[in-house]
Amino acid sequence: MSSTPPPATETITLGGGCFWCTEAVFDRVRGVTDVQSGYANGDAQHPTYEQVCSGRTGHNEVVRLTFDPGEIDVREILEIFFATHDPTSLNRQGNDVGTQYRSGIYWSDPAHRDAAEELVRQMEQDKLFGAPVVTEIRPLTSFWPAEDYHQDYYLQHPEQGYCAFVVGPKVDKFRKTFQRHLKPGA
Repeated sequence: MSSTPPPATETITLGGGCFWCTEAVFDRVRGVTDVQSGYANGDAQHPTYEQVCSGRTGHNEVVRLTFDPGEIDVREILEIFFATHDPTSLNRQGNDVGTQYRSGIYWSDPAHRDAAEELVRQMEQDKLFGAPVVTEIRPLTSFWPAEDYHQDYYLQHPEQGYCAFVVGPKVDKFRKTFQRHLKPGA
């Protein structure tokens, strides 16, 4: 009897507001091997940033994470995700408002859906946020990479206003709260 070895990496797609913020956090997570900003689960093929920002395509600004489950599991990925954005705010994160900024977990692996649903149930039971979690948990139906200038945006522009005042504090919160998951030198 032969068994199939587990995959070397796994992938999950997360929407936590502006993808610059989410990407900047997960770029620093030990075990995350790739982070790509993009647009998920909308109606248009090959959407542009301007189209997605209009709120009319149905897409969400997301990051697609590839990670090594031997180093970090999906539950830990999701704990970081929930701690670094507001999952109780419908269609907004701070001053970013619109359906393209909704909190979402988009899965291809049913085990990732199960982990997300279980974590949300636990957070709701523990009243962790003091308000209902509005994060949508849906199958990934489409993913389109964002334009090249959006990739690694915080890394390339840390002094830009939005990066300094919005992205930077999220990265700092991750560093303080999840030191055990911090990549060396991050």
